[in-house]
Amino acid sequence: MAAVRRYDILDTPPDGAFDRVAAIAARLFDVPVASVTIVDEDRIWFKAAHGLEGVTQIGRDPGLCASAILRDDTLVIPDTLADPVACANPLVAGPMGVRFYAAAPIITVDGYRLGTVNIIDTKPRLITEADTATLADLASMVLDAMELRLSALRRLRAEQDRRKEQEKARERAERDRAAVAAFASTLQRTLLPPALPVVPGLDLACHYQTDSPRDVGGDFYDVFPLGGGRWAFFLGDVCGKGAEAAVVTSLTRYTLRAAAQHHTDPTDVLADLNTALLLDPSVGSRYCTCVFGTLVPHPDGGFTVTVAGGGHPPIFHLTPETSGTRGTCGTSGQIRVEGVRPKGGMLVGAFDQAQFASHTLRLAPGQGLLLYTDGLTEARLADGSMLGEEGVAAFLASRSTAAAADLVEDTVALITDLPEGAGDDVALLALSVPDRSDPQPTAAITTHTAAAPDPSPSHDAARTGQEH
Repeated sequence: MAAVRRYDILDTPPDGAFDRVAAIAARLFDVPVASVTIVDEDRIWFKAAHGLEGVTQIGRDPGLCASAILRDDTLVIPDTLADPVACANPLVAGPMGVRFYAAAPIITVDGYRLGTVNIIDTKPRLITEADTATLADLASMVLDAMELRLSALRRLRAEQDRRKEQEKARERAERDRAAVAAFASTLQRTLLPPALPVVPGLDLACHYQTDSPRDVGGDFYDVFPLGGGRWAFFLGDVCGKGAEAAVVTSLTRYTLRAAAQHHTDPTDVLADLNTALLLDPSVGSRYCTCVFGTLVPHPDGGFTVTVAGGGHPPIFHLTPETSGTRGTCGTSGQIRVEGVRPKGGMLVGAFDQAQFASHTLRLAPGQGLLLYTDGLTEARLADGSMLGEEGVAAFLASRSTAAAADLVEDTVALITDLPEGAGDDVALLALSVPDRSDPQPTAAITTHTAAAPDPSPSHDAARTGQEH
């Protein structure tokens, strides 16, 4: 109960973030009712309820949520009439006639269970282990939203206290700007993975740089496991900036992660995202560009990579030269650079019947991939012209290695050395296969950079995995 009070969420007005979780749960599992509930001392309060218009709370005893809150894992009751406890519940025996119930607990980082994300059907049904994992992911999304809300509340209260102590309007304005920058930074971090995972046989590195410390950018990326040795990765860019773009970015990341658990074809994953963006009224006219790919270990080393594109700039496939040949960009160097852009991929979230295309390649030992957002190609050179895809390709072709960490480090240095920097948000994600027989993966490197110096530690480089 103290943990519930800590989040100060009971009896708060409807919130789009939680409503979207309930709506996504209903769509993903094709059920008529889905909800996000918080369990109080004597009641179960609905923070979001899809398919239960007008319902704000029910008694705690007896209650299905009250049973689910006692577990650390997902509770699944395929047929409530066959369950000795659930069969007597008013929701089962009453007019609603609940026959199927599943709930994943919302668990804080320090182990307290606050409530549940529930799905309900009026007919018995079975769900897979992947489904229960997806439901647990939705519960984690709810906790992320609660943590973000709590962080915002704490910052707001601290700002209000500071305002009372200050008398000059100029000083108040300076604090306001600092608070906005801190909130934007906090929100931005929730839209990006805190660190890249360690993938056996693969090196990973990434970088994120915002154009303004007071704006939340729309660039995003992620790498995550799919099971069975398979991995997924994506990178993209939501049009616009600020809170509205952050809403779309959050929906995009979680939809891609959820859809990847249900589809093996990356084009189907982008199609699900396209549908989700078009159906969600909070998205409005915003759309995104995106590259989504899967990694499958290759028997001869490296990975088979299948990528699907949705209106995004080409990714670059880097292969070390063997004996002085020329790269595809036409520049002599030690790296052959091939731009990979699946033909026919349309913008995501812009058209109802959007088509997406995929391309399969092998990422062999010694080779690398570089994904980026258009903040890189639109960076301005000294003569005012844009760097462009050809400029990036020429830069990559002049290098001596395709290693992920070096790719990101040198590309960041390229941006920094330009007269005006990037001029827009930039996200970079590099993947490479070491050209050596080492069963241990190298360090995954993540860097977040603000547009202007920021004294907070959140903008320092964070390194995870093994250090060389």
